Amino acid sequence: MSQIGTSENLLRVAIVGAGPSGFYAAEHILKGEELHAQVDLFDRLPTPFGLVRGGVAPDHPKIKSVTRVYEKTAAREGFRFFGNVKIGDDIAVEDLEAMYHAIVFTVGCETDRQLGIPGEDLPGSAAATAFVGWYNAHPDYADHDFDLSSERAVVIGNGNVAMDVARMLALTDHELRQTDTADHAIELLDAKKIREIVVLGRRGPVQAAFTNPEIRELGEMEDADVIVDPAEIELDPASAAFLASDEVDKTTRVNVETLREFSERTPEGKHQRIALRFLASPVEIKGEGKVESIVIGRNELVEEGGTLRARDTGEREELECGLILRSVGYTGIPIEGVPFDEKRGLILNQGGRVLDSHDAGHKIGHYTAGWIKRGPSGVIGTNKKDALETVTHLLADVGSQALLDPAEPAPTAVEELLAERGVRYVSFEDWQAIDQAEVGRGEPHGRPRVKFVRVEDMLGTVGQKAAG
Repeated sequence: MSQIGTSENLLRVAIVGAGPSGFYAAEHILKGEELHAQVDLFDRLPTPFGLVRGGVAPDHPKIKSVTRVYEKTAAREGFRFFGNVKIGDDIAVEDLEAMYHAIVFTVGCETDRQLGIPGEDLPGSAAATAFVGWYNAHPDYADHDFDLSSERAVVIGNGNVAMDVARMLALTDHELRQTDTADHAIELLDAKKIREIVVLGRRGPVQAAFTNPEIRELGEMEDADVIVDPAEIELDPASAAFLASDEVDKTTRVNVETLREFSERTPEGKHQRIALRFLASPVEIKGEGKVESIVIGRNELVEEGGTLRARDTGEREELECGLILRSVGYTGIPIEGVPFDEKRGLILNQGGRVLDSHDAGHKIGHYTAGWIKRGPSGVIGTNKKDALETVTHLLADVGSQALLDPAEPAPTAVEELLAERGVRYVSFEDWQAIDQAEVGRGEPHGRPRVKFVRVEDMLGTVGQKAAG
């Protein structure tokens, strides 16, 4: 095999998953002046950008502006996008191995963790991922329905997604209609009967995972008071000691200061209220045929192995509610042909190199980056450094020629395979046509865009172009 990465023998890389990690990995590969490479970025949806499009709250347009960076990557020589192509269905991993020197899996963590409590599956109890996808016009959730007819909703979790969900439930129709929230969600949210949103965190304020802007925004709602009982932010000795130490980070300190400020506020009598609760865990969800109430257990913090853990005190409280949204973490979904760590819910890897098994070596030519590599942590920018680690290992393997030896390395091979199988793929130029159409739909209403919700509508926008 001749040297890979030259003008005569391009390094061919398939990246599976067109979210931030996929684009950052592509950027790191393509920006090298001496390396000659071609990167094909695949996604099962016709639209790129992953959670930036389908996860970031609609009222956070500044965060979404990071897509301009990804557009620059897409404009690089050697980049191609293949949207509406599902790996493991339209194309098998074995097919990729036959066409590329390396495969990088950046599919993220696509499903939610369960609470594991009685009543969790009752109608009215749902994953925050489904609710987020629903209001963000994700095709997977277009037909979901959420009952917003009760006066109280409960959000379980203390991270940024939980804060987003609570805030979205409390936004006014006026606020929503300035965003790219899905039309079906705007209509239902405008007609909601919810007056109180209770957010439960199993540990204390010091251990909360939300960031400063996310918690601060709750105190700036147009028509919702934020409620924090002073008793909720009384710290246990260990948390107080940590907060007073040099080890505490600025985010934690500011979070606690913000919560204390909230606890000192006098409610303004707004139409809705968001109540933040701590040291509280769901124990059981009750109802006849649907959610009617939730049983909450009171926790205390105990030190175990240098970590403060929540321990059930046995104290119970029952709250009437009709909607429960859990946001207690994400987990990955296995891909056929890719080693998976079932316990952690991630692709089995070391530093981004996929491992054959826990006690075996690197699976040649297979890599991973992003949440599916390390777990759901960090902010969007965290994925750039994470992808760099992976690509550094990949490039080291280019140098040592420890890559796949594809039988069909020609750039046209994947297009021919998709045409043969009748798969209608979406190029980046096609996506730009979808993008322009969505923006055009939003302009008459003073909105950034009105998203297409269904894949067939997206494909209709780019005409009748067939694969190949």
